[in-house]
Amino acid sequence: MKAIVRSPGSATVINAISTGCGSAFGIQLYVTAKASLKSSKRIFKADKDVDTTLMEICVRNVLDKFNVDTGIEIKTSSTLPVASGLSSSSATSNAVVLATYQAMINDGLIPEGSLNDSDILNLAIDSSLEAGVTITGAFDDASASFFGGLTITHNPRREIFHRGPMEEQNILIYMPNRKSPTAQSDVGRMKLLAPWVKLAFQEALKGNVYGALTLNGILYSAALSFDAGIALDALNSGALAAGLSGTGPSFVAIVPEENISGVQEAWSSYPGRVILTQADNMGTKVVDHG
Repeated sequence: MKAIVRSPGSATVINAISTGCGSAFGIQLYVTAKASLKSSKRIFKADKDVDTTLMEICVRNVLDKFNVDTGIEIKTSSTLPVASGLSSSSATSNAVVLATYQAMINDGLIPEGSLNDSDILNLAIDSSLEAGVTITGAFDDASASFFGGLTITHNPRREIFHRGPMEEQNILIYMPNRKSPTAQSDVGRMKLLAPWVKLAFQEALKGNVYGALTLNGILYSAALSFDAGIALDALNSGALAAGLSGTGPSFVAIVPEENISGVQEAWSSYPGRVILTQADNMGTKVVDHG
């Protein structure tokens, strides 16, 4: 019996690479994983020519957790751009781990409730680290993707300081015509930002999420040689917050309804595309039990 899981990407409030502490919120762009057990072979298919190594590691780690040796077919599809700073790797890990686990339950290999949410999330993060697609384990991104809404975290300790719904607002994403894999980013330059990123993190803890997002996004733009003018143009056009997401190249802006067209027009002068979406407060969910 198949299991289908949908997992949202996330946008950055605080990038954790410089200090180990981070914050992110779910967005309504998704990775969907379909899993069905087979007699022997393990088959992995991803759209957009995405490398399947992460998927393979996720499946192996779930099966190894239960000492189960079985064939499986996993297919993923996505509305989430890869290597864009929008947590496509975390969303993929969450979706594939949960889909594999649910498929095993559906086929009677393990009982319902064998893993809790924390177990599933940690398996996904361990898989991302093993695949080399993250620097810190991305507990901030992964938890926002898994639970939905806003999370504020200590990544090395995998501790959540705050978790709750994100205010419903329009989210505009500027996507340049390039990719920027997190694992290839300049960690040394990002660690130089630590004293100022800590200030932004304290603002997030106080509830000033929009201010934290903007300060973090402009700081990381400088460290990674992205054009902070992209964020400033959005703010000048009425965005409540704007900044680089993750290690780029995408920029995220939180925009009131009446200012959407103004921000879209400002960003239309840059090469690439602009995506309109909203925050996701649902998180990673099984959408079909087969």
